[in-house]
Amino acid sequence: MKTRTFLTILLTLSSIFTFAQNDKANREEYTLKLPVDGKQFYQQKIEKTPYFVKENVLQIYPGEKLFIEVETSKSEITSMRVVKENLNPQKTIMVDFTQTTKGKKSESMMLKIVNPFEKDLEYKAMMFTVGHDKWIDTNVYPVRAKLTSFEMWSDVIITLVLSDWKLKN
Repeated sequence: MKTRTFLTILLTLSSIFTFAQNDKANREEYTLKLPVDGKQFYQQKIEKTPYFVKENVLQIYPGEKLFIEVETSKSEITSMRVVKENLNPQKTIMVDFTQTTKGKKSESMMLKIVNPFEKDLEYKAMMFTVGHDKWIDTNVYPVRAKLTSFEMWSDVIITLVLSDWKLKN
């Protein structure tokens, strides 16, 4: 009986430890540098900060590619967390935010989202752009079930905030 209890505890602790090792709650500190118009660059020191600034509110910067593991209950998203590796592809949203440049000039910003679910994935987006001092709402389309979406902007976007994540039929 003691051996069985010990093995159960050991397996539970090892699975918790393994599960926690894949967590990536914070981005590391770095300097964001974005080409603007061929002559000017936008540069900002990004501190070590959480990816989720509030519950299920993701902040992402150009150059970041994130795996977001999602827990659901029925059709409701109950929790989201950034992980280092996509160990559970059936419940991991992939988000990739990039800038396309030509000759040190910004051409476009692109947000790619891969939806692993059997339902459409909806979310809202706000952007903070070079030359503005406030957040701007932007329209985004739902990501259809089991598909990938691409959103593109001509603005030089410093950061995006993605929120109100929902699964819809």
